[in-house]
Amino acid sequence: VLRRILNEMLKQLGFEVTEAVHGQDALDKLAAGLAPDVVLVDWNMPVMNGLEFVRAIRAQESYRELPLMMVTSETEVEQMSLALAVGANEYVMKPFGKEVIADKLQMLGF
Repeated sequence: VLRRILNEMLKQLGFEVTEAVHGQDALDKLAAGLAPDVVLVDWNMPVMNGLEFVRAIRAQESYRELPLMMVTSETEVEQMSLALAVGANEYVMKPFGKEVIADKLQMLGF
């Protein structure tokens, strides 16, 4: 559900969107040559959760500068701090609207 909502929001904001069903799927798409400008990632995903995905991305030299935004229902300050500490550039907690996503993307330079 979150992917569909974000997909629509991002398209309304003028972004081209590619979806991944979980973190490993996203890593596979990156390895296959996908070159996104920014990645929005949910903490709660099957196979590889968002935190594991952020760690895996930041471990790869070629993706260390890729902007990552965690978009999640995890609202505890400790969770937000951990996501930012391992390499997320921004953190958005549900519920949120298109304006919040637009503001965070603008903070990332988009």
